[in-house]
Amino acid sequence: MSQAAGKYTFRPPKREPLLPTKSKTLTPPPSNNLYAPGSGVIQHEHHLTPHTNDPRSSSSSSFGPSRACLPPSISPSSSRAPRQRFISGRRRALPSTMSHAEPSIGRRADENDFTPADHIVLEELFRDINHVQAGSQPALAEDRAALKHLDNMCDSSHPDFQPSVFVTWDYNLADLNNKTINSLRSAVLRSYVTWARTVVRHETDVVFLSNIITYFVTSVPSALYLFFGHFTYLHAIIHLLVTVWYAGGFTLMMHNHIHNNGVLAKPYFAFDWAFPYILEPLMGHTWDSYYYHHVKAHHVEGNGPDDLSSTIRYQRDSVRSFLAYEARFLLLCWFDLPKYFVRKGKYNLAFRVTCTELSSYAFLFFMARWQFKPTLFVLLLPFAIMRIGLMIGNWGQHALVDELDPTSDFRSSMTLIDVPSNRYCFNDGYHTSHHLNPLRHWRDHPQAFLKAKDRYSKEGALVFHNIDYLEFTFRLLTKNYMHLAKQLVPIGDQIGMSQVELAEMLRKKTKRFSEEEIRAKFGKNK
Repeated sequence: MSQAAGKYTFRPPKREPLLPTKSKTLTPPPSNNLYAPGSGVIQHEHHLTPHTNDPRSSSSSSFGPSRACLPPSISPSSSRAPRQRFISGRRRALPSTMSHAEPSIGRRADENDFTPADHIVLEELFRDINHVQAGSQPALAEDRAALKHLDNMCDSSHPDFQPSVFVTWDYNLADLNNKTINSLRSAVLRSYVTWARTVVRHETDVVFLSNIITYFVTSVPSALYLFFGHFTYLHAIIHLLVTVWYAGGFTLMMHNHIHNNGVLAKPYFAFDWAFPYILEPLMGHTWDSYYYHHVKAHHVEGNGPDDLSSTIRYQRDSVRSFLAYEARFLLLCWFDLPKYFVRKGKYNLAFRVTCTELSSYAFLFFMARWQFKPTLFVLLLPFAIMRIGLMIGNWGQHALVDELDPTSDFRSSMTLIDVPSNRYCFNDGYHTSHHLNPLRHWRDHPQAFLKAKDRYSKEGALVFHNIDYLEFTFRLLTKNYMHLAKQLVPIGDQIGMSQVELAEMLRKKTKRFSEEEIRAKFGKNK
């Protein structure tokens, strides 16, 4: 492998602010690497600015010759890993013979969504690619250092502990607790984080309380004013747009809520139980349906033939199939879900979901009869948008199903790194990890992925970067497999494949399964 293809320019570390740092300044990926599997060459031109927000860390940084292909943010010799910012220079163009035939891992313009954990994970994967191309084995010390750092970030007893406070901001707790910073903002933040850590069930999850407070001081008063105050279309449209912006984060917060029977500590059980019934209609959900559909059906069936949201009977790059999939969910979910529970002999669940679903529709009906205009913008349009969005997301999550072993969780879902879903929706990109263990805490997904990356490689799992579920669905329906192949982070045997070969591999995984194939793959009784 050529190590002369890239050139590094080191700059003195910049002094970083000790108070909350905008996420866009934290740990962007080493993404000027242009990786060409099969060519044995990584072409890059980096301008690196190592930095750290930790005042205990050294202000200098050096990378040995073995790191020429991929400067790491994790030093095997230190349990404390200073975070580094990579500022990209001009990218070299690939040779014309390679640019259309080989996959590349490039950077996007927007770095806001790149979480510190994603940076570490993607960097480890890049390092593995370099080792494979060089014919060497990945260094176990580097893996252990990365895992140790990720574990420390989630360990409330460790000095490196970093609670998630807001989805748009990353905090270094050591800096936040620095008593020499005598400002009103730092004092308020310290007090809030200290209190919030006692309210949430897991000390990492301050962000859940932050989101709940945000919804109750914005969405709830706005909705009440539209109904009981002065309705204007401008206010209604702004309210709807804000609701759409909130919907993803709220849904994935509820995703954690329904899998773990709450997100707040025991003393706040009553509010933890009650707040979903207030917020769910405002965000487009019907009462409890997400729990019954997702936990009691989807995770039980695992995208199999009895899963109501299963994709296997559809041609997953077909617009017509996708519209049929959406239409069935929109029009028949209220009927299909109770019917599923009756067929499975779970009559209690069938009765409960029927009551909650029909009571939700009755509530929407009477609210529309009372005041249609505010109901349209506050309840009905969010409901329609949420139902459409849920199935677009699920289509993307389970569009690529292995034609040989569709029952494998490794081969019927995917992992997305460096995506908004990981920052704003609590690591929702680690979908394979979630299916492997639905009770796994959302902050533990990155280290769980790294610990099992050899298994992911052997199982032929699919890992992508810089493409989220909505865009993935769009690219799939437009049959843009070359773009999907470009965003693939190759692992295992995929590393030796060209972009054309990767695109063809992805295409095969969208083929619909016939009923005969379903019986053969999933068993006679399915």
